[in-house]
Amino acid sequence: MMMTEFVTLEYGRLACDVVGEGPLVVLSHGMGTVRQDFRHLVGPLVGAGYRVVNVDMRGHGESSVDWPSVTGKAAISRSDVAEDLLGVVRHFGGPAVIVGHSLSGGAATIAAAQAPELVSAIVEIGPFTLTQTVHMGALFTNRRYRRGGIRLALTSGLKSLTWWRRYLDVAYPTKPADYDQYIADLERVLRQPERWAEFMKTGVTTPADAEARLADVRCPALVIMGSADPDWADPEAEAKAIVAAMPAGSGRVVMVENGGHYPHAQFADRIAAVVVPFLDEYAVR
Repeated sequence: MMMTEFVTLEYGRLACDVVGEGPLVVLSHGMGTVRQDFRHLVGPLVGAGYRVVNVDMRGHGESSVDWPSVTGKAAISRSDVAEDLLGVVRHFGGPAVIVGHSLSGGAATIAAAQAPELVSAIVEIGPFTLTQTVHMGALFTNRRYRRGGIRLALTSGLKSLTWWRRYLDVAYPTKPADYDQYIADLERVLRQPERWAEFMKTGVTTPADAEARLADVRCPALVIMGSADPDWADPEAEAKAIVAAMPAGSGRVVMVENGGHYPHAQFADRIAAVVVPFLDEYAVR
């Protein structure tokens, strides 16, 4: 039976869905979404024998707002989220495997490097872990990349929920059956002024803090990337560059054909087929 538990840390509290028995797996979504992003992956992980804690990022979903940032400004950085995730692992009794999507992929990198005794392995899905540059040529030649990039830029530049919704439409090249309901529920959350303001804080920071810690990751790492992810001109090259910056032999890449930026929501069965064997090998029992 799934229970929602609120984990109180020094500066706020995090909403977590907790379900299952076995080694601990902590799920953390990306910017501008909520923990229900992982709604289709939780069941397969629990069925495989894992205790799953699915966390709302600080400021997002049902977690509290107005956390102080390590950056010293109104921001939500990967370092901030890494500290939160380590707090969750301590609360539930680690070590844990951290599964981080997008911004939280970078946070998983930092958490693993910072507290190796608490993180037995990491899974990064569509991760923003490397400092980004705009590939100007690809904006003209790669329609997928152009559409995603323009929509993201308009989301932050205009502070527009409409453009965020349009970005998500591109980021899901195919939609799960419950996509419309999920988006409607997400929009209800993001229409709350304080929640939208928290989302905007994620765009203030870059992945530079995560990139700086890649060489310090000593645990096994799995990087999962959708082949149709609009956030990169070449998603596979991005994933391989992340692994290349880790110690030799610690990471590997899995590409998801036709996966966008949310392959875990599009193709949960395919993601579980890759993640569960990884957990079976590296989760601490």
